[in-house]
Amino acid sequence: MSHKEPAGDNIVVAPCHPISRWWSKEMVAIVTGANKGIGFALVKQLAKLGLTVVLTARNTIRGVEALESLKSEGLHVHFFSLDVSDPNSIQAFVSRFQEAFGVVDILINNAAVSFNNIYENSVKEAATVIRTNFYGPKMLTEALLPLFRHSSAAGRILNISSRLGLLDKLKNPKIKEMLLDEENLCEEKIVWMVNLFLENVKNGTWESQGWPQIWTDYAVSKLALNAYSKVLAKRYKGHGLSVNCLCPGFTQTSMTGGKGAQTPDEEAVVGARLALLPEEELPTGKFYVIGSNHVIYSKL
Repeated sequence: MSHKEPAGDNIVVAPCHPISRWWSKEMVAIVTGANKGIGFALVKQLAKLGLTVVLTARNTIRGVEALESLKSEGLHVHFFSLDVSDPNSIQAFVSRFQEAFGVVDILINNAAVSFNNIYENSVKEAATVIRTNFYGPKMLTEALLPLFRHSSAAGRILNISSRLGLLDKLKNPKIKEMLLDEENLCEEKIVWMVNLFLENVKNGTWESQGWPQIWTDYAVSKLALNAYSKVLAKRYKGHGLSVNCLCPGFTQTSMTGGKGAQTPDEEAVVGARLALLPEEELPTGKFYVIGSNHVIYSKL
């Protein structure tokens, strides 16, 4: 059976009207990789909107510095150290978080790494990239799933992703067919895919196997994250949990060497808005992209 890629009429424009406040300060949001860049901006925006926000960072010193910076702006947030690439760190974080807050309402998986400059495409650190960008959000999400609050507002997971991980960047027909078969897509198949990529890297054949050609290891990690998000969204649809992805576009962060069309603060306004859509407008299983003039659209 063949599976066609989504057509143009499956692109949905997200509502752009202002959101009336429906949340309270008791609503708890976690943002990973938040000592700088988009993560930091998301924490700041959510705190300004009156949520209880937990800032996480791998480096404790930088995390505390970020916390102090926000405090100087009159914003009160909480900091916990967390290395999403380390299962022990995830376990310790979840234990501390549960003791302090008990429940979570919003999880924004932002932490990610890339070891390439803009015009480079080395895969020397592919294993670290995959472990951090795919397995990290996956492990953290699974550890936090039991803690999502059961309420009429629905829990929200927003995975910060990239267009580099969209299916049109993948030229391997077998893997593309597998990912398009959403009825049968599962975590085991996604793990098989990333293991195949790492094996191709190890034996030096990755350039001829149809993997994305730009920032290949990063793109594959996001390809896997997007696929996992689809699986999770399907599993929890109708069960009080929304799972979506957001590509912030070419943003001025350390990952882009400070180059980009938008600032992290501009992206954070959109990201926070998507995370706080009222339940009647809240989608699941969407991939959002911020386009020119901050138009938001999603691919099914």
